[in-house]
Amino acid sequence: MALPLQMQLFVLIVASLVATVLAVGHENSLPSYHYGTPIRVECMNRSSETGEHVENAAHEIQWIPFPVCNETSQPLEFQYGVEGEQNCTIPMIDDPFFHLLEFYIHSDAPLSCRLPARPAPHVEVVGEKPPEQEYIPLVFALAGTLQLSHMHISTHMNVLLHSTPKHHIQPRDSGVLDSGTAYSTSPLTHMEGSATRRLVIGDPLPLRFSVRWFPTPALPKTEGKVEWSGMGGHIYASTVFYSMVSFCAGAVVSAVYFFGSVLPKRLRGRGLGGATPLGYGSNGVGNGWGYQKRALD
Repeated sequence: MALPLQMQLFVLIVASLVATVLAVGHENSLPSYHYGTPIRVECMNRSSETGEHVENAAHEIQWIPFPVCNETSQPLEFQYGVEGEQNCTIPMIDDPFFHLLEFYIHSDAPLSCRLPARPAPHVEVVGEKPPEQEYIPLVFALAGTLQLSHMHISTHMNVLLHSTPKHHIQPRDSGVLDSGTAYSTSPLTHMEGSATRRLVIGDPLPLRFSVRWFPTPALPKTEGKVEWSGMGGHIYASTVFYSMVSFCAGAVVSAVYFFGSVLPKRLRGRGLGGATPLGYGSNGVGNGWGYQKRALD
């Protein structure tokens, strides 16, 4: 027996709502990063001779960990939501890596890396295929200049990472990665700036990263109201400026009120008698406003 048209529409609406609820529930059931969780960087494996990416036996791009940092004895990692300066000194640049740096600086091949968008699931449901690991691309735009026997590299890099909050209860609540980028700063002055390195084969490569997190995929506004305060909160120059202006305005108003109202009333209520500009101080030496001695009856 065929259902009436209204009943068919009702069934379709209910089925759509159920599918939406199940999709949202599935999304919330997936793991997410908590504040401070380490996120390891891995990069595309490339041939030092041609700069082409290397594939595995399944003809998939081969990914390898970022070079080990001397400071931590571990490949490069970023902590979810943690902002600040981070050093990573690659202990020694061997011949193959030196040639890879030449590809990166010449932009013949990018330093293409990636970050896992969310942690790997720790719980597996029997009979269900575990969710596939998702990644976001993180390309390091490394700037420098190639010479015949050496190269110059801008070693300071800005790292901008966007996340999508899973909840909105607290500023540092859990979330997943949305996107990111990294680039050398002051690339046109790397030959003479402080954040530069003259590099030959066998030298260490000190890299410094300024890491900043955005709690949404959108950038902070530059006009109108600023809606972004970072993962942990920041003090901006505008905040300091307005605080100083408010303090100075308050001090001026208070001074005008005191000298224009409070002080004259007190002076009228308290006679100064024979006060003189350089009156009688201690031992008869004038040292400011004083009082003349009066004869006692």
